[in-house]
Amino acid sequence: MGLDPFPTHFEIVPATILYEFGAYLLPGRFSHWTHGKAYYQMKASYDYGLSKIYELVINANPSYAFLLDTNTLLANKFVVAHVFGHTDFFKHNVFFAPTNRQMIESVSQNAQRIRQYGIDEGSLEVEKFLDAALALADHIDPYPRREPGVRKPTDKTPSHPDDAFNDLFPTQTATSLATGRPLKGERKGPASRRVPAEPEKDLLRFLLEHADHLEDWQRDVLAIVREESLYFVPQMQTKIMNEGWASFSHSRIMRELDLTDDEFVEFGRLHSSVCTPGRKRMNPYYVGLKIFEDIEQRLGPEKAFEVRELENDVSFIRSYLTEDLCHDLDLFVFKLEDGDWKITDKKWERVRDAICESMTNHGIPYIVVEDGDFEGRRELYLKHYHDGKDLDMQYAEKTLPYVHQLWGRRVHLETRLDGKTAVLTCDGGNVTKKVQ
Repeated sequence: MGLDPFPTHFEIVPATILYEFGAYLLPGRFSHWTHGKAYYQMKASYDYGLSKIYELVINANPSYAFLLDTNTLLANKFVVAHVFGHTDFFKHNVFFAPTNRQMIESVSQNAQRIRQYGIDEGSLEVEKFLDAALALADHIDPYPRREPGVRKPTDKTPSHPDDAFNDLFPTQTATSLATGRPLKGERKGPASRRVPAEPEKDLLRFLLEHADHLEDWQRDVLAIVREESLYFVPQMQTKIMNEGWASFSHSRIMRELDLTDDEFVEFGRLHSSVCTPGRKRMNPYYVGLKIFEDIEQRLGPEKAFEVRELENDVSFIRSYLTEDLCHDLDLFVFKLEDGDWKITDKKWERVRDAICESMTNHGIPYIVVEDGDFEGRRELYLKHYHDGKDLDMQYAEKTLPYVHQLWGRRVHLETRLDGKTAVLTCDGGNVTKKVQ
């Protein structure tokens, strides 16, 4: 079929194991209560017949795939064909090239270090710190302009946090959006410079470099969370393409097998259950499959292989979701108006643009560090780049205390609310809001 996957190791496992791996995302990953919560939600849904995971595949070399032991033989053939589409995509798509192909071993080592920190520092203390780190795990940058300058555990920790990193911070600032003065003021003094020099999207990296009160074990845990989060970024960037290519592959492979009539009927049922239009949201399996089929029909199979290598979801939708496809897939824009969901647009260009906009920054609010020495008091000033969608203020108010916990000082977050500038401030215990 032209596929060139990684060597793939398959294991048939019971539902308890498959859903544990699904909750942790990687076998052997560190323990945290959020993983347990995800496990029980997924397992309960399976037990009541509401949903089912047929397979789980890991981006590694060799790749690992886990099949459910209650699958029929035909279902496992179907899943294996689907998996080879994934592992071919992992191997060849350019956005997966920087990923750690030995991540299974890495997460096991990370988990061992975190377990040891739990013994040394107390499990509750470590879990409390993980709460804060995981709350910010999505605020990373896979394309840094430079490598992070993280202190190693052997480096000497400053004896007094207020004296730490004095060489990194200027002594004066002329910035204060919270008090009405311009944020980007010019600092004075021969040795002064802005921290960060430019707005920093990678919040975890900034905290690693500049949160001067963190202990060595806390920096290590923060670095682990960042490392593992970066590993998952390509999967967020290529969800439609990845699932579409796997579906495109399994449909071609299964049609070439010598199936009996009953097996072909079962295959059709499985295929339709996976690649069917979503009732409440866009189904990536279905949309990705249809776009790849259209590319193959219009531009040839070689072009389909080229696209799976070079594109991500945004460029894929932008370049290959045609007017005819948009009509055939019955895609439209809708929103909540007066308590009812209403279709607001069916013009294909606006539908295409709306899909691309929804995938900007993987659907995560684009928040940057504007100033690590706000008002000259080493307070942290964050800014939300408003893209037409307001922040969930309740969520933001619950997340800011975690940022304060990691930074160790007062934290501000600027956003837009009802067309006005709003600044949330957290001093540790309380979050206040000021609208200008």
